[in-house]
Amino acid sequence: MIELRSSAHAVFRIYLHVVFVTKYRRKVLTQAILEVMRSVLERVLATNRSVLIAFDGEPDHVHLLIDLHPDNNLSNLVSSLKSASSRILRQQFAEQLNKVYWGKAKLWHDSKCIVSCGGAPLEIVKRYIQNQSGGAIPPHPGGESRALR
Repeated sequence: MIELRSSAHAVFRIYLHVVFVTKYRRKVLTQAILEVMRSVLERVLATNRSVLIAFDGEPDHVHLLIDLHPDNNLSNLVSSLKSASSRILRQQFAEQLNKVYWGKAKLWHDSKCIVSCGGAPLEIVKRYIQNQSGGAIPPHPGGESRALR
């Protein structure tokens, strides 16, 4: 049975798979950067009554699995996640990131990928995010491939 969240006037379960890519696809994300980024994302999402379910990344992009609260404007929330993480990471890892991004250049590319995960079993999406190097999600029981890249 699906566990639903609730608020004063709604019952919901909204899962989103979100991908951010670094500006110019630069390979600057290290394990230390990803650890700090995770805590920043968790704080921003908690402020917006949403939850970071899974998070992982590679040197040039990150994947987030978010349990979204329906009161959020999706575009504003994603902008908040990108700007807060960029600001804090550029401060804490200035020496490393300033070698690639000079001046007030942004860490993240302006675009984003947001995919609703309503049709895919949550465990498959979590496994995909945690096993980035593996590529695509295993075939769906119905036979069709559920690649997220």
